[in-house]
Amino acid sequence: MIYTFGKTRTAVIWHSKGVLGLDPDTGKRLWLQPFDVRYGLTAPTPRQLGERLFVTAFYDGPMMLKVGDKSISVDWKGNGKGETVGKTDKLHSIMPTPFIIDGYIYGICSYGELRCIRADTGERVWETRIPTVGKKGEEGKPTRWGNAFLTQHGDRFFIFNEQGELIIAKLTPKGYEEIDRAFIIKPDNKMAGRPVVWVQPAFAGKCIYVRNDSEIVCVDLSK
Repeated sequence: MIYTFGKTRTAVIWHSKGVLGLDPDTGKRLWLQPFDVRYGLTAPTPRQLGERLFVTAFYDGPMMLKVGDKSISVDWKGNGKGETVGKTDKLHSIMPTPFIIDGYIYGICSYGELRCIRADTGERVWETRIPTVGKKGEEGKPTRWGNAFLTQHGDRFFIFNEQGELIIAKLTPKGYEEIDRAFIIKPDNKMAGRPVVWVQPAFAGKCIYVRNDSEIVCVDLSK
């Protein structure tokens, strides 16, 4: 990703040993923040918030960084206990990229919790497993690697979960508000020890495109 911090355009590289800022024109290093991420799980895209940068990983948790033109420092960091159910304190994502809106971060934690946390401190505001491993109006049990992929659309989100369901919901600091959900594709990958579909959907022409291990489907969202 290329972000601008202050007046400096910066190519942000997040690898298994740290977060790196490069001059995109010359490749020259601007700064480096060490962050040893277990198993190289750096899938979620780093998110910019003004002069700060947010990253999150399954085992090692989140880190909010303060970025200068040629400097970087840690603003706050999680406890690094993403492997143990009930021990995560902020946001430990494995694949889905979180969203930052009006000073709050919305993302999927390590055991299927959709969480809202404060961007300035990492403090948890609320959590729910209804859209990830639960049912409409019903919490699911903590599920290792429980997943859903978030896509913001206006004041709502499209949430595609590992059960093959597409959900429309509002996410605010007040909580999770589900508007509708529909089953669109069968989960058929059993790598997690249960049938899942772990795929970031694509959107184009008022349609959603998503695949499992057997087929790809297109669903019209205009109606």
